[in-house]
Amino acid sequence: MSKQVKPFLKWAGGKTQLLSDIEQRFPYAKEETFTFIEPFVGSGAVLFWILNHFPNVQQCIINDINTDLINTYHTIRNDVGALIEQLDVWQSEYHALTLDAERKKAYYYQKRTDFNTKEQPQIQQAALFIFLNRTCFNGLYRVNRSGGFNVPIGSYKTPKICDAPNLKKVSEALQKVIILQGDFKQTLEHAQGNTMFYLDPPYKPLNASSSFNAYAKGEFNDDEQRRLKNFCDTLSEQNHPWILSNSDVNQMEENNFFDELYDDYHINRVLAKRAINSNSAKRGCIHELLITNQAATA
Repeated sequence: MSKQVKPFLKWAGGKTQLLSDIEQRFPYAKEETFTFIEPFVGSGAVLFWILNHFPNVQQCIINDINTDLINTYHTIRNDVGALIEQLDVWQSEYHALTLDAERKKAYYYQKRTDFNTKEQPQIQQAALFIFLNRTCFNGLYRVNRSGGFNVPIGSYKTPKICDAPNLKKVSEALQKVIILQGDFKQTLEHAQGNTMFYLDPPYKPLNASSSFNAYAKGEFNDDEQRRLKNFCDTLSEQNHPWILSNSDVNQMEENNFFDELYDDYHINRVLAKRAINSNSAKRGCIHELLITNQAATA
């Protein structure tokens, strides 16, 4: 594939920068046949890496609890032409307001209101999801207690809202992907033979003042982290290799939550760039965790 498919979303905590670290711990060679399951798909950076580099992958299954995200995956797979047409119109309208900050701001917030009504047809709702992702502050996805998207407008002058060539490639790639919506545990039903799980849950906050966890209505709290660990135990009992990513809460304050929770597994600390922080002085490289039930291959 000369031009490889890439994520269609900007995503806080996206895994593109960690792909080399994930590759070192990936249990299958490029020529092997296996099933790939991603229970928290997000922007799909690992999914698209798999589709680009593992020609013999037998099946890919993705899942997420975020209904708008999964609706967008379905729409790209099934109606990419209509989606591109809508995004192209909104991109032209938005770019035309570049020199009029107030009208541009009003345009963004009207689209955010439209998105939050949840009354749009499927294609328009998916287009709104992509529009907001490309124009909001840092590609952040955050909701309030009522489940309403509440991220403010970003500072981009003419953001690329409609990347038609890549959307078409994503649509083609998704034709062979099973798309699920719901709790992560349901993905186990699709494991068969050689099956690899990559788990990228909402991260545990690094400290009490940095809580960005409102990814969906309801909180992925410590009890959910423990439930996920029990799920990983089940995967190991069934001999399924897995890689899990999360924050390294031990680097800013004395917190051994993950070191103790995953004591029986391989805990790797890897460097990642932190782009989202209201204090620019605190942006930069930090450690994240890659936890596996198998040792690194390189």
